[in-house]
Amino acid sequence: MISLELGMTSAELLGRRLAGVMLTGKPATTAGQVVQTLGAVQAQDFAGAKWALAQRTRGLTDADVEREFASGAFLRTHVLRPTWHFVRPEDIRWMLALTAPRVKAKMKQSGPSLATLESVFPRSNAAIEKALSGGKHLTRTELASAIERAGVKIETTQRLGHMMMRAELDAIVCSGPRRGKQQTYALIEERVPPTPTIERDEALLRLTLLYFSTRGPATLQDCAWWSGLTIADVKRGVDIAGKELERIDIDDTSYWFAERSVPRTRPAAMLLPNYDEYFIGYKNRDAIAARVGTASAVIGGNALISNVAFVDGQLIGTWRRVAGKKRTVVPIKLGCKLSANERSLVDAALERYAKFLGEPVDAEFLQR
Repeated sequence: MISLELGMTSAELLGRRLAGVMLTGKPATTAGQVVQTLGAVQAQDFAGAKWALAQRTRGLTDADVEREFASGAFLRTHVLRPTWHFVRPEDIRWMLALTAPRVKAKMKQSGPSLATLESVFPRSNAAIEKALSGGKHLTRTELASAIERAGVKIETTQRLGHMMMRAELDAIVCSGPRRGKQQTYALIEERVPPTPTIERDEALLRLTLLYFSTRGPATLQDCAWWSGLTIADVKRGVDIAGKELERIDIDDTSYWFAERSVPRTRPAAMLLPNYDEYFIGYKNRDAIAARVGTASAVIGGNALISNVAFVDGQLIGTWRRVAGKKRTVVPIKLGCKLSANERSLVDAALERYAKFLGEPVDAEFLQR
């Protein structure tokens, strides 16, 4: 590991992060390539996550990304943290083996009523596996019926949600193709080709390098937040990586990253979805809040985060989509004043979003 004594400005740090998460530089040709590079992309908001992938490509539409998802080019499951992520089929098993134990432990702490489910999970898992065997793709409602037919009481939607999450964490199920607007589940053993089992230290190394080579420069605490692992695990991963990672100290805080050339880019505006990896991958998100003075827009105390707008890597406000019959309205609530040039950059971002949706987009600018 190399420790650098050189300084790094905030703009340089954000420039490296923008390039690492593929918001600048050479775009991908497929959504699957984005998932491959980033390793895992938070996807609890399915529509927003598709837009996150498309922004990193050469102009894929919503329908394009949907087709890739349906084909199984990338999957959706609970991994890293207690939320959904897009992952590659090749990565789903080793990522689950590494991170699922921590997620299960956190779920046990969610409340006394959920602790009683530990004795139920083997039976609900068996019922789910039986119902899906033979290449079936079933919705949550259909699987709920199968679970109850097996004599397992569901009682609440929360309990059903935890049964399905546990089946994902136990590497029994993952996403199937959507049926209309409904998500379906499929058996991992039937949807994902076999992959070799790897040792835990190898998995730690893979995840550590994946994180710091795409999200770096970042701290150990940032990586622990993103991966769901302990600080001790992250430290071990960094130690195993050795000279493959570099360290730089900024204001007495250590950041790790993988050295790479960062492309020079022109200033641009971005309409990012609510859980984009550009900010959700960090525990500390203050670096993006210089213009608005607070990162509160990307810190959801109740797990809800707004869609957010950026210019040149800095947060400038929030936005939302109001779908209509033939066009979409996008109210943008600005947290700072924009120059005429910056306003034109936002207009260009709106045009790109319209192409992704395949319909006209009208903006409404609101000043805080």
